[in-house]
Order: sequence, then structure tokens, then C-alpha cells
Amino acid sequence: MPVTLFQALACPLDGTPLQRDGAAWRCPSGHSFDVARQNYANLLPVQHKRSRDPGDSKEMVAARRRFLAAGFYAPIADAVNRAVLADLPPDATVACLDAGCGEGYYLRQLAASAPAGCRLALMGLDISKWAVLSAAKQDARVSWVVGSNAHLPVLPGTLDRVLCMFGFPVYPEFARVLKPGGRLIQVDAGPEHLRELREIIYPALKPQRTADPPTPAGFTERPATTLRFRIELASAQEIADLLAMTPHLYRATAEARADAAALTALSLGVDVRLTCFEREAV
Repeated sequence: MPVTLFQALACPLDGTPLQRDGAAWRCPSGHSFDVARQNYANLLPVQHKRSRDPGDSKEMVAARRRFLAAGFYAPIADAVNRAVLADLPPDATVACLDAGCGEGYYLRQLAASAPAGCRLALMGLDISKWAVLSAAKQDARVSWVVGSNAHLPVLPGTLDRVLCMFGFPVYPEFARVLKPGGRLIQVDAGPEHLRELREIIYPALKPQRTADPPTPAGFTERPATTLRFRIELASAQEIADLLAMTPHLYRATAEARADAAALTALSLGVDVRLTCFEREAV
């Protein structure tokens, strides 16, 4: 099953098409962006940064890589793969962006699962340079880009699928880059997600939202899927890795983090909602 680089990149400064020129991407206006030795491009202009080193740190990326490589979230990857590949002809060429790709786990699982005859043009984007560096080191078949969901460096109407995994959806941008009939596959935490961990690190749990979010403009919602299963963490390292890849790491007090660090085993419920939105014809 061929996997190729996604080529329809746009200049993050003026939106014009980028063309690969040796070890750089260049636009007609003369803007140039070097390709790193590890074969990724940094398309995040300084004016789009909110800090000097935005996104996940090197340590957080390493924790996520260890946790996902252990297979704990494999059922989520399987469900995403089915959603991406649904309703495609057997010989389709599918351009797919993972918007907030982290260290690339879900794109690698997608590449491994696609049927023979299907061609994938893959792009992974993350605001963390450490995440993109880790992803690029693991798979050279994907176009890896440092960038922001708020200003996707992608030409309009060039994508068949966009993934947003536990991330920060920017629906106008997703609508802009998807083809009519293209699909956004969004995965979010459900009300019972990692409840056992949250009970350890918070004195009280806040009530979870029960109403479905509104369908974003320009999209039609398709049937959603709720995925629930249990995982068994059998070491302090696995528990620490999970905590490091969640927002709870920053929200917990030092005492709560110490309580979690003292654990050597933890049984957890995973509860996620997979929502698929289809881009309306324009």
C-alpha cells in the first residue's frame, strides 16, 4: 500500500503554493522555508507563536511515544482507521492531515491498516517542534510540518480527511482545506474518560457536559461513535507517562501529582467519542 508525501502546502505568510526546491520549500513571493535534516519543515512564523517553544515539551513527547507504543490506545486507532477509510473506492487516493499529530502514532497506524490498492498522501502537523521531530524520525513517508491549526499551511480544498485527536479544532480552517464531501474525524474525551486517575488527582470532579456540541458551520454531522474499554497500567512509569500526556499534569497540585507518582498499578476506563463531520458542497 503506497504512502506518499502530501504536497499541497501553502506559504504560511501569504497563502500561495509552496514548491519543493532542494532542501527548502519556496513560494512565488520569495519566502523560503528550510527542510530539516530529519526531513520536516517548520511553517510556523514567529508571529503565530504564543511562546518561544509552544506545544508539548521534549519530555512530554517522549512520554506519549512510550505510552502509545505500548498499545493502550490501539482500539482508538482502529476506530479512527475505519472512519478514515469508510466509503472509499478500493483504488482511492486519499489526502489526510492529522492536525495536532503529536509524535505521529495515529498516522503510522493508518498507514499500516490501509487496504491494498489504496494510496495515502499523509501530512502530520503539530505546533510542538519536539513532536514533529520525533514523528519525522520514525516515518519518512509523511510530510511532517511544524505549524498551527489556526493557520494551516495547506492549500484550500485539497484534503479528503482531517484528523483532530484530543486536540483543538479550528473548524473554519478545517472547512477551508477539506474538499467538498471530505470528512473531519474528531476524537474527544467522554465524561468517564480516565475517571480513576482524575479521582486521585482532584479533590472533586466537575460535572461533565452531556449535550452534544453544535455542528460547525459548513459541515454535516454523521453518526457518532462512543468507544469504551479498560486499560491496565502495571508500572509507575506507565502511570507517569499517561499523566504527562494529559492536561491533568498542569491542573493537578504538587501533592496530587505525588499521590499519582506513588502508584505502581492502576486500572482505568477509557471513554472517547468519535464524531465525523462531512464538508458540505460549496
